[in-house]
Amino acid sequence: MAIPALHFVASDVADAQVALETMRARYEDAGPDAADVIVALGGDGFMLQTLHKFLGTKKPIYGMNFGSVGFLMNEFSEDRLGERLAVAEPAHIHPLRMKAVTTSGETRNALAFNEVSLLRETRQAAKIRIVVDEKTRIAELICDGVLISTPAGSTAYNLSAHGPILPIDAALLALTPISAFRPRRWHGALLSHRARTRFEILEPRKRPVSAVADDEEVRNVASIDVAEDRSIAMTMLFDAGHSLDERILAEQFVD
Repeated sequence: MAIPALHFVASDVADAQVALETMRARYEDAGPDAADVIVALGGDGFMLQTLHKFLGTKKPIYGMNFGSVGFLMNEFSEDRLGERLAVAEPAHIHPLRMKAVTTSGETRNALAFNEVSLLRETRQAAKIRIVVDEKTRIAELICDGVLISTPAGSTAYNLSAHGPILPIDAALLALTPISAFRPRRWHGALLSHRARTRFEILEPRKRPVSAVADDEEVRNVASIDVAEDRSIAMTMLFDAGHSLDERILAEQFVD
């Protein structure tokens, strides 16, 4: 069976580095420019790094798990890679675009395939105003933080914060508070993927907040604007019968 041109990348984990040498010895590495498919060896965090690294190349990424959870990865096996890729099921994902302005006036932009999260930096709770589509929805959320998640990221930090799991093809975003103190009964909201959300930090110097887009952090923010960027699309590949759709569905029925 013909195998597409491949390029292998791996996290710094020892087992992943060993697997990298094994796979390169068994399958030709065409390099990042000539490859048809990127094979990422690592955990979910490394998959996110790989998505960012190959952003704009439109090359699909097939992950093999060497992490703790591996929700975004396939099981590792050095055998039958061509057969697995031939029947792999694609998942197309779009990132969130974050624009953060700090208390010093600096503007920082970043993309997030999982979520944008706002987190308090000190012992004091954060105070955050939430504006959706130019209308104030919560004038003052007192909390440890708040996040906005894509469907692909809904089973990550969002789920740990008791947010809803979203089907991968849902045109929705999850807005989820983190340890909300007031309003205590607010558990979050489902937003259209077209929604434009603004977070305004109240008392930012007394109650400093950081904003994190996947693994990029901006500290001491004053305001954050978040919206999905549909002009950017990346493709992840999953083994037949283990699509991201199926994983997200199955996650809703576990104990």
